[in-house]
Amino acid sequence: MSEVVLIVDDDPVQRRLLETTIQRYGYQTIVADGGDAAVKLFTRPDTRIDAVVLDLVMPDLDGLGVLAFLREASLNIPVIVQTAHGGIDNVVSAMRAGATDFVVKPASPERLEVSLRNVLAARALAGELQRLKRRHEGTLTIADVITRSAAMQPVLKAAEKAAASAISVLLEGESGVGKELIARAIHGSGTRRAKPFVAVNGGAMPETLVESILFGHEKGAFTGATERHAGKFVEADGGTLFLDEVGELPPPAQVKLLRALQEGAVEPVGRRKVVKLDVRIISATNRNLIADVKAGRFREDLFYRLHVFPLSVPPLRTRREDVPDLARHFLTRFAAEEGKRVRGISREALSLLAAANWPGNVRQLENAMFRAVVLAEGEEIGINEFPQIAAQVSSDEASIPQLSEPSPAIAASWPDGPADVVPVRIATPAHTLPITDSHGDVRPLEEIERDSIRFAISHYRGQMSEVARKLRIGRSTLYRKLEGLGLEDA
Repeated sequence: MSEVVLIVDDDPVQRRLLETTIQRYGYQTIVADGGDAAVKLFTRPDTRIDAVVLDLVMPDLDGLGVLAFLREASLNIPVIVQTAHGGIDNVVSAMRAGATDFVVKPASPERLEVSLRNVLAARALAGELQRLKRRHEGTLTIADVITRSAAMQPVLKAAEKAAASAISVLLEGESGVGKELIARAIHGSGTRRAKPFVAVNGGAMPETLVESILFGHEKGAFTGATERHAGKFVEADGGTLFLDEVGELPPPAQVKLLRALQEGAVEPVGRRKVVKLDVRIISATNRNLIADVKAGRFREDLFYRLHVFPLSVPPLRTRREDVPDLARHFLTRFAAEEGKRVRGISREALSLLAAANWPGNVRQLENAMFRAVVLAEGEEIGINEFPQIAAQVSSDEASIPQLSEPSPAIAASWPDGPADVVPVRIATPAHTLPITDSHGDVRPLEEIERDSIRFAISHYRGQMSEVARKLRIGRSTLYRKLEGLGLEDA
């Protein structure tokens, strides 16, 4: 989903011009006819606003009043102030009040586009720097998880409840879905956030050194032990120990881990005295631990020790609406790290990324964006920077059989079907509109047009400006067609 820009102006003609211009550049828009209406939108928790284009002179609450409200409410939203009175005093007052940029009416579309791109890029970079800082300090929170998918909301709500206690959490999900990020967010949202967060991968430790790495060892405990080693449990004392890929632990280490969890203490290799600890355990696996327990590969008693509060993180292919935000997030980070002036990603490229299945999940998307930033030669990343993803999507589409009957998603939105619009995320060859009817005759043009419009409304989730633009008709023409074809319910 593209960024959302709030337009605040008391002039209806100016509002309409700004809305059309800003939508042309790929942003979503919300309009308010004055400062009071804008404040109401800011206070609504379900309203997302990424930037504001604000008229400075309005009859009720003026632009300076709106800026004052944003400052008092600690809302870090970039604001572009516009006014017909472009005196230096107005510029200084607006900037002191918290405006990010200033344009004079009538601002050219090019000037407005540059301003929006700059303020949104600066906001994204600032947010990314803050997120990296919190990650380094161990204070990453649930709110830092980038998602708007309905499939992720139950996971985050459960994570918030888990963060309020010291309960053992088991994160389940495919490789690359972000299990460690969720673990860090749980730690950073709880009372242990000031204490260490220690991560260890059960599949990356040599089998002969697992006990030493986890529980520590004394000097001379075995050949090569030239120094005393505290171990991961001791390092995490008072904080959180994240056991990634816990299903890969060998049986001897599983026995010692179970004992450590039961007694709240560890016994370093070569030492007879146990060390008492206060460690919160968060474990993760991409395996089916229940199947491993039945097969004898994982201890049943240890499984129930870890499986106290299970959380299943869904794969990226089931939450495709997260792909655009994640892509922009990685773009901002890698562009800053590589020192490249890449400011955005094209709508076509975002559609391509949303169409991919991402077997490697978020980690694969992250690597794809890194490669795209390195390949990019201009200020915008396009489809050409994703040759492997394009090949994968083309292969997936080629494997989908062509249907002689309409797909269920489209058939459900036809005139004889339900009135509600069925949300269709991605148009693939399976989503085809038939030209002929069941008798082999060509369908009437009016029926084909009706089905095309209903599918477009479904595909673009009711964003009528986007529907009109993609159908290459005016918005007023679109509404006339809706009325003429009996599609007002859409």
